Amino acid sequence: MLTKLQHRGLPAHRPLVPAACRGRRAASLRTRAAEAVEAVAPEEVASEPSTSGQNADWDYEAPAWVRERNAAFAKRLQGKLVLAPLTKGGNVPFRRLCLHFGCEVTMSEMAFTKPLLKGDRVERARLYRAKGEELFGFQVATKTIDDGMAAAKMAAEGGAAFMDINCGCPIFEATRRGMGSAMLRKPLSLAKMVAGIAAGSELPVTVKVRLGENDKKINVDRVVELLHKAGAAAVTVHGRTAEQRYKKAADWERVGGVARSSPMPIIGNGDILTHFEARARLEQSGCLAVMAGRGALIKPWIFQEFKEGRELQLSAADRVGVYRLLVSYMKEHFGDDEWGRRKAWYFFPWHFDFLTRYRSLPESVYGSSSHPLIMTRTDLVDERLGETREGLGWAERLLRCEHPSAHEAIAAALWDAGSDAEAVAALERIGREQVEAWEEELRAGGRGGDASRGGGLGVGGAREGEGGEGGRGGKGGKRRRGGGGDEELERG
Repeated sequence: MLTKLQHRGLPAHRPLVPAACRGRRAASLRTRAAEAVEAVAPEEVASEPSTSGQNADWDYEAPAWVRERNAAFAKRLQGKLVLAPLTKGGNVPFRRLCLHFGCEVTMSEMAFTKPLLKGDRVERARLYRAKGEELFGFQVATKTIDDGMAAAKMAAEGGAAFMDINCGCPIFEATRRGMGSAMLRKPLSLAKMVAGIAAGSELPVTVKVRLGENDKKINVDRVVELLHKAGAAAVTVHGRTAEQRYKKAADWERVGGVARSSPMPIIGNGDILTHFEARARLEQSGCLAVMAGRGALIKPWIFQEFKEGRELQLSAADRVGVYRLLVSYMKEHFGDDEWGRRKAWYFFPWHFDFLTRYRSLPESVYGSSSHPLIMTRTDLVDERLGETREGLGWAERLLRCEHPSAHEAIAAALWDAGSDAEAVAALERIGREQVEAWEEELRAGGRGGDASRGGGLGVGGAREGEGGEGGRGGKGGKRRRGGGGDEELERG
């Protein structure tokens, strides 16, 4: 596997274990993992009551060398805005676009360890680390120590800097297998699994969780307490329950409470759309770092805004340039031919379900809002900024249109254009000829704006899919109309 990945341009992996351990690294890791596995008595795991285990004590403490490794890793995360693991959205070309705008911590799409270890091409494609991803995390869904250690070994060989275990995904695809948010039902079992993987991995191991299964079963404090004992390097806390999905605003009060009361480094996640929201969440919550998911899909330049503390007010022409940069990365990754286009089309039009939600949100106007801006309904025009429908250019109007046919048309125009100017001209023409009809279809369909999607005229139009990264040597998945792009992200 390493040879194949190096052939694709990956640098040789440099282990992140302490120098004293490197000479006999493999044997030492096996011994330490065995000690952690011994602490996970099968009868204890089986007997832990579902959704409880809240009062069960556990005297395990992670080895000192794991703590040292975790401390070094935490320093690298301090104060960062992290790109969330995004199913379908977190493809290599999009991650490269985020890197272009200053993103320093990236994560793969989630991979299920069973098919990954059996050689499934789609799952293995998620291991690919792009040039420039210096702090790249490989996210997996697993429920056994052995599978987790094997996946961590593959991640290390692929050049990942850490491995993340998904324990927040609420979709049936994961929970029916006892993974994702289903693991929150048995915190002690989860912690014992993480202990074994962390002790048997060359890489720091992080965990992504939600607050709990539902409002009546919120157990994030206990989960984080146990994961700290287990030797997790950090825990990402998404401020919603599994049952809430994206329907309610993220509870940052609870996220902050966890961060302030626990020695565990916490990455706060949920509803970050602007640089000033990201900064406020970081400062007020006490989190080590914060994470953007949908916000990054809507405006990939949020990472530069966060670093510079200002909004990049990008015109339609400016954004066309950004989107054509994404095109160039896709052509490089998938191929600049018909076959490459077919591969890219699993992702590219889908991206516009998010990119068309972009609106300028200056801090001077929106900085005092107490409600998450990503959950606030926005119309085609913003009267607070003096916008009018008639004052929008046709290209701008098209780039705000949430009709799925508009997404396809935009994607095709950007892919085929030979220059930014040519692309803008094509979008102006398409907008002039078709956008009013698409807008009318949206209104006739009764979609006046969906707050959970971040507004606009509002229509789903996202494609639910199976499969993933695709690319050279991978494969795409089925695609069908319906559903919502936000729900699909929850695998990550």
